[in-house]
Amino acid sequence: MIRMIPREIETQLDWLELIEALERGHSFPHAEITDSFLYRGDDTLLSRAAWIDGLGSLVKTATIFPGNPQRGLASVNGSVTLFSDETGFLEALLDFHLVTKWKTAGDSLLAARCLARPESRRIALIGAGTVARSMHEAYSALFPDAEFVIWNRTHQAAEALSRELPRVQPEPDLRRAISGADIICTATMSREPLISGAWLEEGQHLDLIGAYRPDMREVDDAALMRAELFVDSRDTTLEHIGELKDPLTRGLIQPTDIRGDFYDISRGAFQRRSNTAITIAKNGGGAHLDLMTSRYIFSKALESGMAPAWKT
Repeated sequence: MIRMIPREIETQLDWLELIEALERGHSFPHAEITDSFLYRGDDTLLSRAAWIDGLGSLVKTATIFPGNPQRGLASVNGSVTLFSDETGFLEALLDFHLVTKWKTAGDSLLAARCLARPESRRIALIGAGTVARSMHEAYSALFPDAEFVIWNRTHQAAEALSRELPRVQPEPDLRRAISGADIICTATMSREPLISGAWLEEGQHLDLIGAYRPDMREVDDAALMRAELFVDSRDTTLEHIGELKDPLTRGLIQPTDIRGDFYDISRGAFQRRSNTAITIAKNGGGAHLDLMTSRYIFSKALESGMAPAWKT
């Protein structure tokens, strides 16, 4: 039975439930993952597939066209297909933007639960796009008393988003935006580092979401050298994403400098070692996280009766 999962299911989703589902997903056998990247100038075609014994399999294809906003279109689009673990039959077609929003923000939220100081109250959002909006929603579930500051290259965009979201103040100066922040969340398409390691303060947690291509960076070498480094998945970050691939290639850091990924949560290795440590978590995504997120969404749709049959 193939089911179309409507966007309206979002009313039934919960951020804290999701990160519990993501953590449980990493208790299953290690995911088999493949990634395929095709480039045409600034445009990207990314196909990701994952199979987790016990959860099933998934294929997610994304098209990333940075010029689309100039046409009034979303820059990221795609499709998500979920397959049965028992039969291999197509079980569900899920809204690409729904899965991407909850996977991306849930990924970072799980890292923050493990690495950010529990008393975190000031959160800096770097970038004022769709992901910043999602991260405001997600962080607010885990840190309900948090205040936010937002910076964007175009300050008018930061001002506009601050008028839409509660407890958000725009800041035109990047260094001032991160000063005093407990959590710094970067969600940009920057090709050059934005944040200098010299600016960082004891105890800060950096959540790096942008820089999904080999030629992208959001923080400089000094930041990597000062921080304890974590990734959501070694399989999807070290060889693909400029934030780590570039310094690894130059020998600035070694693979052993990555202290843990989500598969290390259960053994206590994915956590900060002191209250004063600076932590960096690179959010690289990955189809296995899309699979875990899609299973959570599908289960909520079944529970609520919002997963109508499309074809039998």
